[in-house]
Amino acid sequence: MGNLSFDVAHLFAGGLVLVSFILLYQDRMTGLINIFTLHAVVLSFSVGWQAYTQHAPHLYVTAAIAIIFKAVIIPVSLQRIMLRLRIHRDIEIIGGVGVTMLLGICLVALSLIVMLPATAAADPLAREDLAFALSVVLLGLLMMVTRRNAISQVIGFMSLENGLILAATGAKGMPLVVEISVAFSVLIAFIVIGIFLFRIRERFDTVDIQELDRARGGQR
Repeated sequence: MGNLSFDVAHLFAGGLVLVSFILLYQDRMTGLINIFTLHAVVLSFSVGWQAYTQHAPHLYVTAAIAIIFKAVIIPVSLQRIMLRLRIHRDIEIIGGVGVTMLLGICLVALSLIVMLPATAAADPLAREDLAFALSVVLLGLLMMVTRRNAISQVIGFMSLENGLILAATGAKGMPLVVEISVAFSVLIAFIVIGIFLFRIRERFDTVDIQELDRARGGQR
């Protein structure tokens, strides 16, 4: 059972890193939202498995929150925002896909080099989860800085937060109230971001960061 729990947890955490790379590769808005849904589903499976192996029933609530909010409510909301804002086109990636993927590989290697020696005394299962979680966080940050579309940057932020949940559930003892408050904080942040996106679209007729910079320069 010990080897099985480690292997399955490793599989889910590694799968989350793999889906993060697919997010980085994706250059179409609809595909990006669909892959983010897959990201949330893999996260919920990972958290559910942690609940089983740690005998922590409250983590099942965390898994349920992840599947309801991140795999259903937020993707459906993003699809509606995309339709309302009429942004079905490709997403421009700063530096190109190849350079972004290469940077992502370097960040994952950096996560393993930094995290594994720093957590040498910890439980092997927690060590692997923390290393993979840091990789997911860094890949989310990379996505935020390499996309010029505001909605794709929101998805990068949400995937980053998925990495933080993976790290929190891998480390035992996190109270349920903290997990619920974090989930609602992210939902409120998403609602506020959605409102700002509509306001930006009404004012400048675009949510492309480069176009917004040009409009800002023209107003000076």
